[in-house]
Amino acid sequence: MIPYSVLDLSPVPADSTPAQALANTVDLARHTEALGYHRYWMAEHHNMTGIASAATSILIGHVAGATSTIRVGAGGIMLPNHAPLVIAEQFGTLATLYPDRIDLGLGRAPGTDQLTMRALRRGEQSADMFPQDVVELMGYFEPAQPGQKVRAVPGAGTHVPVWILGSSLFGAQLAAHLGLPYAFASHFAPDALEQAVEIYRARFNPGATEKPCFMLAVNVFGADTDAEALRLKTSMQQAFINLRTGRPGPLPKPVDNIQDIAPPEMVAQVDRALRVSATGAPAKVTEDLSALIDRHRPDEVILTGQIHDHAARLRSFEIAAEAMKTIGARSGATAS
Repeated sequence: MIPYSVLDLSPVPADSTPAQALANTVDLARHTEALGYHRYWMAEHHNMTGIASAATSILIGHVAGATSTIRVGAGGIMLPNHAPLVIAEQFGTLATLYPDRIDLGLGRAPGTDQLTMRALRRGEQSADMFPQDVVELMGYFEPAQPGQKVRAVPGAGTHVPVWILGSSLFGAQLAAHLGLPYAFASHFAPDALEQAVEIYRARFNPGATEKPCFMLAVNVFGADTDAEALRLKTSMQQAFINLRTGRPGPLPKPVDNIQDIAPPEMVAQVDRALRVSATGAPAKVTEDLSALIDRHRPDEVILTGQIHDHAARLRSFEIAAEAMKTIGARSGATAS
């Protein structure tokens, strides 16, 4: 069976609070751990009132402490915002506290706007140093060498697994060159997906991993009926529209028909960005996920879904887990 994992941005629903969003994250982590999810990743975003996961490493520690078996990590840390040594110390500490459970996904984007990037004290040129910073960071996770002047303490010798995240060909090339696992942000920027995966697999040089390991990101909006699933999806559609029109905010409440509140051309743009999705009742979610897996042949699938109602979100991840188990059972039967 292909491993299936969770990407959670700790969404802050309209009429709720960051405190409730963080409580929801812990609840979802425990819930998905019981459902057999392999990883629980959180992402770094700044100055966004609808996302509560800005202090990503702190939240990773909180979730790891509230669970027992699921791997917990970053999907990802936006490395241009940080000195590699600081991230090595943070994740070295996490790996020391929770051995063999911590992952570190690294992205090149700032995860925010230019004004906030300046508030983070990182210049625009920081992204240009991304390849060198990744190599430096990975070096801190290796055992310390005699005479080494700068060490990550804790961190040295922890061998924290590093992933490269991306939505363009650059990340695919870097992951292939360094021999690292690669996660593509197909849940919101799928345009370069097929070309990036092709480049990653064709150019892969064994390094930290012996063979390519590609993770496909998929939005899931599962419900007991197709109509209800489409309604749940409207929260994320609205959030994307608000972001693209310069009005980001808390995750909106769902509406009966997205066409009633947004122009058709804007809805079409957002739906193109969100086209790597599985939306509907359990049978439809299984059908959609199966088609995506058959098409892209991922080694792992990471599922996300910005749903306003927490109970509905829990149910959506239940449906997705059952779908992945069904797909795995079919694949096993086919293989035999």
